[in-house]
Amino acid sequence: QVQLVESGGGLVQAGGSLRLSCAASGRTFSYYAMGWFRQGPGKERDIVAAISRSGLSTYYAESVKGRFTISRDNAKNTVNLQMNSLKPEDTAVYYCVADAHASFTVPTTTTPAYDYWGQGTQVTVSS
Repeated sequence: QVQLVESGGGLVQAGGSLRLSCAASGRTFSYYAMGWFRQGPGKERDIVAAISRSGLSTYYAESVKGRFTISRDNAKNTVNLQMNSLKPEDTAVYYCVADAHASFTVPTTTTPAYDYWGQGTQVTVSS
């Protein structure tokens, strides 16, 4: 099992930046493909970004391409989401997720594949 704890959320003005971090504890971190989901008010929970176990392959939702960057440090057991040029529509609770059955090179992009979820961190972007 793995435990996931997010940090770094907060309130920011449109056009600003935030960096979310997720600390993982438990089983060896490199066993897990990682990702970030978000759920805005009245919306479905959707994938934002994902990264393979190797860290060499990434996936981004169209809405965040060019603005968000996902990265991982397998030595520090962390995955980060750098969010730039934030928009009010990025307002959501952001969740860190882990897939325990992923291949080494392919990021996981489907919701049911993720086995573990963090508690979430609120990101609010004001206009």
